[in-house]
Amino acid sequence: MSAELRISRARLAANIASLQARVAPAGVLVVVKDDAYGHGVEAVTSVAVEAGVGWLGAIDLPSARRAKAEAGDRARVFCWLTLSPTETREALDAGLELGVGDAGYLERIAELATQPAVVHLKIDTGLHRNGVRPEAWPAFVARAAELERAGRIRVAGIWSHISEASDADDDDARAAFEAAIKAARAAGLAPEVRHLAASAAGWARAEFRYDLVRFGAFVYGIRSADGPDRPGIAPAATLVARVTAVRDADVEIGIGSLDGLPSSLGGRVSVGTPAGGRELRRVGLGASVVESWPGAAVGDEVAIWGPGSSGESSATTLAEAIDTVGEEPLLRLSPLIPRVVVD
Repeated sequence: MSAELRISRARLAANIASLQARVAPAGVLVVVKDDAYGHGVEAVTSVAVEAGVGWLGAIDLPSARRAKAEAGDRARVFCWLTLSPTETREALDAGLELGVGDAGYLERIAELATQPAVVHLKIDTGLHRNGVRPEAWPAFVARAAELERAGRIRVAGIWSHISEASDADDDDARAAFEAAIKAARAAGLAPEVRHLAASAAGWARAEFRYDLVRFGAFVYGIRSADGPDRPGIAPAATLVARVTAVRDADVEIGIGSLDGLPSSLGGRVSVGTPAGGRELRRVGLGASVVESWPGAAVGDEVAIWGPGSSGESSATTLAEAIDTVGEEPLLRLSPLIPRVVVD
């Protein structure tokens, strides 16, 4: 294989430290969904717990289970996908804490639990991404309190998602969240943690941090679409491909669209070479063409994206060149591309 994704433990640790300092005294939950945004759950979990992170989370059960297996008792792991009965048993047996935004799912968890299941109740604050509607919330938290008294569940958290589309929309969501917390407490619940914000709002708006901020993209150095770079946050991974052929005006590198590199990037972006930035001229099926440089040789390394040390752009900048978001280049990268953890 002539390409690999290099994950820097040092940059991951530095990103996490910057986030911890930014939101303190709130805690940081490191999101490891989709194999930690393609970086590898085990590597990211290891760095996170060494940095003192007490929470990890994933929407998908496989990533959450792998995180818990790696973290053990060093961190709590939150999984917020509504799971089937079989998956619910697996999640409970693995010691996961479950996000619950549906009354039927709450009953299923309570029925399947062999000891009090740890749950986080989700209020729909307007995004309509799962969550109990405000008009159904009083009955929902009353039932949760009954189940908690019966020893079937333990309500550890109240949570939600926000749109981050505008400050006004987010302020409305926060007001709905506050009302939901008040109603939960009136029903007799005493949640340990309240969590509403993800990366962008958690970074920018202190009033949205509550007890815990769910950081996904920023952990990996993926900035918000059209957003500014954040101090102390840098891409944690560098996608490298080696030169496989040298011609007069260009070189061929061993990565293409079959490896997950978008073909639409051809002619739109620069990549990093030993001589600095050069144009990515074409993305083929199994190989791509890059503008040459003096002394180019087979085996030279070309950085498709990374922290910019060789003249390459970040994954987000590449994504914006083709009208998508920074997560997409990472998530569409083939799992057959080796992930190599470096210091």
